[in-house]
Amino acid sequence: MTEAGASAPAACSGAWPVRPLVAHEGDEPHFHEWSEEAKSALAEVIWKAENVELTTVGIDIGSSTSHLMFSRVHLQRKTQALSSEFVVVRREIVWRSPILLTPFVSDDTIDAERLRAFIDSAYEGAGLARAEVDTGAVILTGEAIKRKNAQAIAQIFAADAGRFVCASAGHRLECVLAAHGAGAVAMSKQTHRTVLHVDIGGGTTKFALIRNGEIRETCATAVGGRLIAWDGEGLLTRIEGPALRAAAAAGVELRLGARPDPIALERLTDVLAEVVISMLRGEAPQGLARDLLLTDPLSRGAAPHAITFSGGVSEYLFARERETFGDIAKPLADRLALAFARGRIDAPMKDPGQGLRATVIGASQFSVQLSGNTIHLSEGVSLPLRNVPVLFPDVALDAHFDAESVAAAIRAALEQRGAAPEEPIALGIRWHGDPHYARLREIAAGVAQAVGSAPGPLVLMVDGDVGKLLGHLLEHELGVKRDVISVDGIRLHEFDYVDIGERMQPTQAVPLVIKTLLFPTH
Repeated sequence: MTEAGASAPAACSGAWPVRPLVAHEGDEPHFHEWSEEAKSALAEVIWKAENVELTTVGIDIGSSTSHLMFSRVHLQRKTQALSSEFVVVRREIVWRSPILLTPFVSDDTIDAERLRAFIDSAYEGAGLARAEVDTGAVILTGEAIKRKNAQAIAQIFAADAGRFVCASAGHRLECVLAAHGAGAVAMSKQTHRTVLHVDIGGGTTKFALIRNGEIRETCATAVGGRLIAWDGEGLLTRIEGPALRAAAAAGVELRLGARPDPIALERLTDVLAEVVISMLRGEAPQGLARDLLLTDPLSRGAAPHAITFSGGVSEYLFARERETFGDIAKPLADRLALAFARGRIDAPMKDPGQGLRATVIGASQFSVQLSGNTIHLSEGVSLPLRNVPVLFPDVALDAHFDAESVAAAIRAALEQRGAAPEEPIALGIRWHGDPHYARLREIAAGVAQAVGSAPGPLVLMVDGDVGKLLGHLLEHELGVKRDVISVDGIRLHEFDYVDIGERMQPTQAVPLVIKTLLFPTH
């Protein structure tokens, strides 16, 4: 029997009772009818505990173009094995901005005021206020990363874009977001085939090798359709560094303000196209191909069953665009199409569904995760946290381990990364086995030995539902002095940084954006 005035659920049925049984002091138990309003309120509480809907934004500031996309992402708690992990069950594009040619100015910077006006008009066009945007990412890609004020631009627009919107740049992240946003990851997952996705933008070409829906390798090279550009009179107004290297390899000269010779442009386009074609053929990078690499090359292994394309150049490959914009994007696409037509590339070319907007779709829909709800936050910890470096200590949790081996693995990861223990850090832990107290305590003790006495916040990111237990052990049993943020239900892959937002009600989960940062230093 419940306390006086309290209601009790039905004893047998799994459904909620229509008439709750109550007892008042000095009275016999009796039923009260629930109003439709009360039943609706209860249903809403239950739904909100299991579901989260986020309004997200992706802002892509690229070598050629800049644009925004607003999406609505519906996450739901997994029902298997009482998991607390939230997974995405639906994504919906709410509004797409027009395309803006990225406004570069002559002093090697990005025109902040033109970008701000463009972004302001996009929010107005979408009918959204900044406070209505829950999360998302501002992504700088390609040649835009290299501008002197790139990092400041990213941070400004991230701060202005919504409650928890992050700034990021980096070749691996671009590869991942483009592969997801284009539809290549979904294609690989649905067909159980290996797909090589290629995103060719204005300043870079990104590769993602995908097997059974999992991105296994990424690579980027400095080939793009707007490495050079000319005005309406045919005079060169833009020559990027990689274009100069390609011109030297082709034996041609490029000068700002000059009208390039058509033969010289053809030779320049030929050598740039051959860099991409050689990588599609799985050849080891040599000469210019090696010189233009921005990351390690793909190891490849098994040949892909299909090659998919996105980015601005793909719009010409799949005949969605015919207009030219004073650059080499269309000639570059023509060279690639000819290589496929002549059988120089074995795998067939496929359209994954999205082209120019692939990266911004990825930024708005695939850059965010939501933690489980079995998490631990130290009292008074300040959120959000931004740009926390992530370490993946080599701890074999499926074999025997103890606190000393865990601590040694963490110290080795710190040394390899060059991170100081006193800095805010996040440890990525891939959980294996049962959550027995003895195993959890050994992990916590190893963490405490390695980094427990430093002043900065300590973040644990766990893919199993043990975040709350680990956090409790660290703070209350082992007495670490650092603020502890222990989150679980995270899909862990190798990445460089994490941003963590404020706790969401009533689920108690926190949003996270995983990312890479690669801004040049000046």
